[in-house]
Amino acid sequence: MDNQVERIKCLIIGSGPAGYTAAIYAARADLKPVLYTGMEPGGQLTTTTDVDNFPGYPDGIDGPKMMEELKAQAERFDTDVRIGMATKTELNKEKGGIHKVQIDNNKWVEAESIIISTGASAKYLGIPSEQKLRGGGVSACAVCDGFFYKGQDVAIVGGGDTAAEEATYLAKICKSVTMLVRRDVMRASKAMQHRVFNTKNIDVRFNTEVDEVLGEQVVEGLRMVNNQTQEKEEIKITGLFIAIGHKPNTDIFKGQLEMDDVGYIITEAKSTKTNYPGVFASGDAQDKEYRQAVTAAGTGCMAALDAERYLAEVESVSELVEEAK
Repeated sequence: MDNQVERIKCLIIGSGPAGYTAAIYAARADLKPVLYTGMEPGGQLTTTTDVDNFPGYPDGIDGPKMMEELKAQAERFDTDVRIGMATKTELNKEKGGIHKVQIDNNKWVEAESIIISTGASAKYLGIPSEQKLRGGGVSACAVCDGFFYKGQDVAIVGGGDTAAEEATYLAKICKSVTMLVRRDVMRASKAMQHRVFNTKNIDVRFNTEVDEVLGEQVVEGLRMVNNQTQEKEEIKITGLFIAIGHKPNTDIFKGQLEMDDVGYIITEAKSTKTNYPGVFASGDAQDKEYRQAVTAAGTGCMAALDAERYLAEVESVSELVEEAK
């Protein structure tokens, strides 16, 4: 480290709805935020073709376009948006201490406060046909995209609570739901299993996996394989929902910030405060319950307000110390 290291008042790591909303509020509070976009500028919404459930867009909006508009709004208030990824952190446990963040395995910056909005990445099966049709009928969020398949036949992959919950949600609006469970039992809680088995238009297939997603531009069908008998079967569907979990993008904070066993950052109740003073977490990096654009934006706002109050408090203490000298 040398004397030329940049000092930032409010550093925002990540550029989804949480990051850009945090930037808007931080900039309006004159915190002069610097935002590093990460590897996926705009976050998960850039892989969503239609966003129909974000307030203020009565006709819906294209996901990438929405993120461009959020970015433009943040920049209008003089947020410094930079392409780059935080690759290492050295956080300071002292209140008023300076945190250090490495960008792109290269340069270091110093920050008086940090807002983490690195999000989480949905887990996919990884087969070529699935990846080809992401955004063309393959989705990792039934609550986000299920509406577009109203009255149609769909399938969902997964056997945990999330899969069970999303299957019952889809069953309310879709004609039929085929649920593929890799094992011979579901991992979901008994209560969630009862909901699935008591829903008439959910067909649960145990010991079943995706062999191939059928279709060229959009999903037209699914070829399933029984992993015990190797028997294959094709069904016609228009939507495939992957519900095998999410991985929060928080690895660079491990060993410093408190996390749960999956890697979601733990924050103080009704706040975005972490166990390090001046470090705040927002969006899907700390929210494993809702994972919606609107809730991420809300926690981004909270993080900026928490950072503003923290910095004001630190500044006030510093002034009192100076006066006492």
